[in-house]
Amino acid sequence: MSHFEYPFLLPEDDKNQINGRVELEDPVFYRHASGGNCYYRPGRIIAEGGVPLDIILYHNKATAKFMYLRNDQVDPNLLEYAGMGQKEIASLFYITLPGQLCMGQDRTKLIGQAVEYMFNAPPLKADISGHKQQDMAVFPIAREGLKYQVTEALFGNYGFYCDEILLDAHHVFSSDVPVYNRAVEFTLFKDKDLDQHQKERITVAFIADSIASGLVMKEVIARIKQRFDHMKQVEVIAPLATIRGLCRIAQAEAAQDVKVRVHVFETLLNALPPDYYYSAHFNTPEMHIRPDLEEKYRSWWGKDSQGNDIADTACAGYGWSEVFYSPRKQIQMMNGELETRHNLKIVDILRRNI
Repeated sequence: MSHFEYPFLLPEDDKNQINGRVELEDPVFYRHASGGNCYYRPGRIIAEGGVPLDIILYHNKATAKFMYLRNDQVDPNLLEYAGMGQKEIASLFYITLPGQLCMGQDRTKLIGQAVEYMFNAPPLKADISGHKQQDMAVFPIAREGLKYQVTEALFGNYGFYCDEILLDAHHVFSSDVPVYNRAVEFTLFKDKDLDQHQKERITVAFIADSIASGLVMKEVIARIKQRFDHMKQVEVIAPLATIRGLCRIAQAEAAQDVKVRVHVFETLLNALPPDYYYSAHFNTPEMHIRPDLEEKYRSWWGKDSQGNDIADTACAGYGWSEVFYSPRKQIQMMNGELETRHNLKIVDILRRNI
């Protein structure tokens, strides 16, 4: 089987940088039980000073809508937030939108469908089928991970009733942390919250959260490893994941003695300076399972007045969590970034695509 390699050199601070490469194999076709055509793509992150980190990318009809474009019936409530008036959409029935404008409950529903397909794919199916429901637990990270519906996917595909252990892990400002200026703060499960069965029996953890800097995920994996002595395998369900964040996990001490694998929708993201949470698609066809979908996505975003490709800086994860909980704030954030970089608002791009 052939594979594609993408070398990278990422600056961390004045004295440090991350040197490594992404290795991706050819996509593998599989058919979901519902009749849908799907693909998975195995790969690895090789980061200097770390262990090889297994990743699997997934393509199905839901992940494609999430990461690229979707053609849907006009939703006046959504377009009102985006800045379009009732009169200008009165004659429209369908509209093409980027995945960034799939928000709120609509986004939650779409991710649920995508994760359902993911858990029916051969890589996860082979591992899950070798365990009993008591061996596994799901750790959704508040706030975004609560929307990924991992326990529902386990039940829908395997009929398993798995424990769900909620984690509250988030960033706080810290000038002591180079580059990011963020430290991780936990309101984590206590020993009293876990019974003896969980401590002794659980060997597989499913962690639900996307990966930007990797700071939170690195700490969560370490804490879970500390609390569960028999933990052998960590499966991270991360619809959005940056190469920079994955490198931090690969270099983490916890990844040295427990098997960690990360499951991502469609493609990896490029974390852009100066805000390393700001992440766009890579403009490299081979980084995408369906390069044709990426080409259409880039065409939709178009260029700004200076001739710059907007897709090169159109963040795939605006707000990360905010998109689920406040579409209004999400639009404000998106407009702020687009105005800073391109002197445009999202409504301007919508109008020129109608």
